[in-house]
Amino acid sequence: MNPFSYVRAVDSADALRQRAGHAAAYLGGGTNLVDLMRETVARPEKLVDVTGLSSAITQSDDGGLLIGAAARNTALAEHRVVRTRYPMLAHAILAGASGQIRNMATVGGNLLQRTRCAYFYDTDGSHCNKRRPASGCDALEGFNRNHAILGASPACVATHPSDMCVALAALDATVHVEGKGGARTLPFIDLHRLPGDHPDIDTTLEQGELITAIALPPLTFASRSNYRKVRDRSSYAFALISVAAALKIEGGHISDARIALGGVAHKPWRAFKAEAALQGHEATEPVFRAAAMAELADAQSLSRNGFKIELATRTLIATLADLAGGAS
Repeated sequence: MNPFSYVRAVDSADALRQRAGHAAAYLGGGTNLVDLMRETVARPEKLVDVTGLSSAITQSDDGGLLIGAAARNTALAEHRVVRTRYPMLAHAILAGASGQIRNMATVGGNLLQRTRCAYFYDTDGSHCNKRRPASGCDALEGFNRNHAILGASPACVATHPSDMCVALAALDATVHVEGKGGARTLPFIDLHRLPGDHPDIDTTLEQGELITAIALPPLTFASRSNYRKVRDRSSYAFALISVAAALKIEGGHISDARIALGGVAHKPWRAFKAEAALQGHEATEPVFRAAAMAELADAQSLSRNGFKIELATRTLIATLADLAGGAS
C-alpha cells in the first residue's frame, strides 16, 4: 500500500475542495477501496472521507425516497419503506454481503465498487485493460467463467459486482451528484458505462464529482418485486446471474414491468427488451420464456461461460413466475 494523506470532509463543498488538484479518492466504508489499495490496484495519494455527509433516508414530496449517499447498506435494507414498497432492493442488499460488511459499506460507495475479475486484481503479470489501458485482456482466453455475456468488447469482458445496483437499475433510480460545474442528476442506468475501448473508465462521472444521494420514484407496483441471485455457494459470493424484477398485473395481463440483470455485463443491465416483450401479455411461462429469449438474443459466450445464457434465461423465468404467482 502506497503512502497517502487523509482528511475528513465536513460537507460536500469541503469534499470537492479537498479532492481538487490531487490524485485523490473519496472514502466511504472502504470495503472495496481499501482492498484495492492493499493490492496496489488503486494508489490514491489522498483519501477524502465522506462518511460525514448525509446518511438520511427520507420520503420525498412526490412519494418516492431520497437516500443520502453516506447511508449504510444495513440501514437502507432495514428501512420500513424499502422493505414494503421496494422489496427487491432490500433483498438485493441482504444478498450482497455479510452483516459486518453491510454495516460498514455506504450506498454511494456501493455504486462505485469495481469489478472482481481476478486479472484486474493480479498486478504481478496479468494483462488487464481496465487496470492498465492498452495492455490486453487475459480473461478473453483465460478463466472467464464469471465474465460478461452482454455488452462486452474485445477490450474487456469483466462484470459489475454490485447486487444493490441491479435493483436500483430496475427501479428507475436517479443519482444526484455535485462537482466543479455544480449539482446535477442523471438516470441510474446512465451512471455506469459499457467497456468499449476504455474499460478503465467505469462511470460517466466527471473528474472529482461526488455522489450525494440516490432518488427512487414512487413506483407503486414495485411492492410486487423480488431479487433472485444465483451464486456458486450458499454463503456470500458474487452473482453468476441475478435478476431484479417487478410486475404490474391487471386482469391476468402484464401492464407494466421493470427488470434488470446482474452478473451479465460491465454494468447493471436493464432488460428493456424483456420488459417490452411482456407488455399486454398474459402472465404465463411461455410469455416469460419469450421475454427472456428476446433479452438474451444478443448474448455471446466465452470459452467457459456459455452456461450463463441458459442460466440467465431460467433465472429470469423463475423470478417472473414467482411474482405472477403472487398476483391477485
